[in-house]
Amino acid sequence: MLVGTRVSLLDACVLSTTVFLASCAGNQPPPETAPPPVAEIPPAPIETTTAPPPETTPSEDGAPTPEPPAAKPVVRYEGLSTPESVLHDEAQDRYLVSNINGSPLEKDNNGFISELAPDGSVKNLRFIAGGEKKVTLNAPKGLLLVNDVLYVTDIDVVRRFDAKTGAPKGDIAVPGAHFLNDLAAAPDGRVFVSDSGPKMEGPGAVYVIDKAGKVKPFATGELGAPNGLWFRDGRLLVATIGSNDVYELDASGKRTDLAKLPKGGLDGIVLLAPANPLISILEGPAWHREYQAAA
Repeated sequence: MLVGTRVSLLDACVLSTTVFLASCAGNQPPPETAPPPVAEIPPAPIETTTAPPPETTPSEDGAPTPEPPAAKPVVRYEGLSTPESVLHDEAQDRYLVSNINGSPLEKDNNGFISELAPDGSVKNLRFIAGGEKKVTLNAPKGLLLVNDVLYVTDIDVVRRFDAKTGAPKGDIAVPGAHFLNDLAAAPDGRVFVSDSGPKMEGPGAVYVIDKAGKVKPFATGELGAPNGLWFRDGRLLVATIGSNDVYELDASGKRTDLAKLPKGGLDGIVLLAPANPLISILEGPAWHREYQAAA
């Protein structure tokens, strides 16, 4: 779930040892009826340039679709190790970053979560760390905050931590999962989890965890290696890392296709407005385009 960031909520834009906060988006779901608020981040003293006019690529109907200009970093953090996802904690105005610190599928218990400040400083590089303080954390990826509980995907387990102290609060095993990736929350307390399948090659699955912590499949079949998730208007928006598809899943898990993007490796999603998602793409710049919700 290598995702971009926005000035309020973010979900990656990563290098092996550095995270840049750029103008993209994040993983923490907003209220169902309102777009997420925008928090101000003080700009770092970096050189800025005017973006060139956007290039165009043909869409499926032949009409030109503008390519977005490359994002410019506003803050740079050092000392991270394979950072995968970034989450803005609005209550404490901090950023939480999952660090795989090795192979994304190896159970080596050396993954960690960093705590960063908006001004570019690292508050606690190893806020939550595998092998320390009774924590097990192998290859952390997706992050989600729900009622002061931090949910973290970790290969085939969803781990929960106290968001304030970092103390473990229990694990939720997901039987049959291969590569748990992103997370999204519904207003009723349910948590959705994407499984991108073996080696992120699909077909994958989407699971749902109820308020009691019980997990069950929500959608299976030809899902194209689901990755980024965002819950909106009673439906789950999905970006695929294996098939370039963007689709929605309704309350029964039925798929409705919305778009197929021209570049692959779709990753994280954040909604800038109810029908206006920003999707990060591993094979190109973040792609910003409006998709109307299914009727």
